Amino acid sequence: MGEIGPEDALLSLAAQEGTGIAHDEIQIKPAVSHPGIPSLEQVLAAEIKPLVQIQPLEPLQAGYPADAVSGKIPLRPKATFHFPADFKWGVATAAHQVEGNNINNDWWAWEQQEGHIKEGHKSGLACNWWKETETDFVPAAAMGINALRLSVEWSRIEPVPGEFDDSALERYSQMLQSLRARNIEPMITLHHFTNPQWLAERGGWENPETIQHFARFARRVVERLGQHCDLWCTINEPNVYGYLGYLEGTFPPGQTDLKAAMYVIRNLLAGHAAAYREIHAVQPNARVGLAHNMRILDPANPKSLLDRRVAQMTDRTYNQAIITALTRGRWMWPLGFGLAWKLRHTLDWIGLNYYTRDLVAFDRAQRQTLFSRRLHADDAELLDGGYGEFYPQGIFRCIKRLARLNLPIYVTENGIPDVDGDQRPRYLLTHLHQMWHAIQLCYPVMGYYHWTLTDNFEWADGWTLRFGLLALDPETQIRTPRPSASLYTDIIQANSITPQIIDTYAPELRAELLPG
Repeated sequence: MGEIGPEDALLSLAAQEGTGIAHDEIQIKPAVSHPGIPSLEQVLAAEIKPLVQIQPLEPLQAGYPADAVSGKIPLRPKATFHFPADFKWGVATAAHQVEGNNINNDWWAWEQQEGHIKEGHKSGLACNWWKETETDFVPAAAMGINALRLSVEWSRIEPVPGEFDDSALERYSQMLQSLRARNIEPMITLHHFTNPQWLAERGGWENPETIQHFARFARRVVERLGQHCDLWCTINEPNVYGYLGYLEGTFPPGQTDLKAAMYVIRNLLAGHAAAYREIHAVQPNARVGLAHNMRILDPANPKSLLDRRVAQMTDRTYNQAIITALTRGRWMWPLGFGLAWKLRHTLDWIGLNYYTRDLVAFDRAQRQTLFSRRLHADDAELLDGGYGEFYPQGIFRCIKRLARLNLPIYVTENGIPDVDGDQRPRYLLTHLHQMWHAIQLCYPVMGYYHWTLTDNFEWADGWTLRFGLLALDPETQIRTPRPSASLYTDIIQANSITPQIIDTYAPELRAELLPG
């Protein structure tokens, strides 16, 4: 935050109290003099007056509107929210959502079945990355992005059990080299929701054999691509995968079984630990972590004991149980009971995927979800497609919670579905401001990966949710930058949030972010 000097203090006093004091009009009241001792008038005239006899500041350089400098409107403090010099400004993607024609995984098969995807949408070409990534890498570099999170598609690399496709690995190598040539550091995710069809037919993550299949896959990928990458994310959102695929039934395989969901999450965490060890065996200096989706889960009625208890239970199940297993080596109900020693010390960093908040109410009819029902306040600002509540304070609350782990934190996903682009500038600025606040408190946030660069296939929501800084027409593959692309560019190039950026993209936030 910028400092306010003596001239600013005088200007502020003049503007707020209407004194009309000018820089060169300091009236000093005479004082009684004593022989040999300088009078107060002389001291003030000699020491103080020169400090305030300065030329008026240029309005833009001072960070004030011209009317504020003239005293016509109240002054607001100059404030620039600086980020660390080595901060990672990135975007996040996933293979199935951007590559196109991933025909050998379980999601492709899922899409072909009627009723699974909104409006019958299919991934199709997606963003056509498998054929041409430059259409997105070039604008990413132009924006100043210095980090990009992408995933590798297991079904391309291992199309049949135990047989690896060198041409697919070579294509990923080309992508990574293209990023490096543009000074963009890759983060590779090894599992982002999709499985090879052959693995799904064997039971997927309900089958404990999948743990070793995944470890073998991870080792092969690192052996081939490790020369271009040392930052690895093993599993993306094990809680989301378990909940949506096995509890809510909106992801493949479409089950609605709480016990199965918890068992699958346990196996995913075991897969993470096995992959962690394989990666470090191949690449000892690797930085290996996991992307954890966290939601703020507050009681719908804080005065209700039942609402408070189910909110705590939901939070423990969704947010805390995974963290406890990976850091303390023990299971929390309903994931299980007892020790999980093999999971301890398998995080070099922790990833946070944060989007929104839910209010949680007790509902005796919702046995499958531990008697909880999620809702939003009547006056909450909601995101497109019912995606959730606009709640920027949540990212700070999650970072504060993760900081207790004493691990580097990457915000591996954060974004908003906003086809019109009217909410995203406010969402981006308010969430980054909350993240900046966390950094000022010495919480170890190393980087931010916005979800996402270009509109992509959003799983069960198809193409109905548009998260991109660049709008995409999937039929023509034409990209059109949204205003938020310019906003993110300006933030990256300044490595800060400035008053000018706020005034340009979201002037309605000035009173909130620059109070005074």
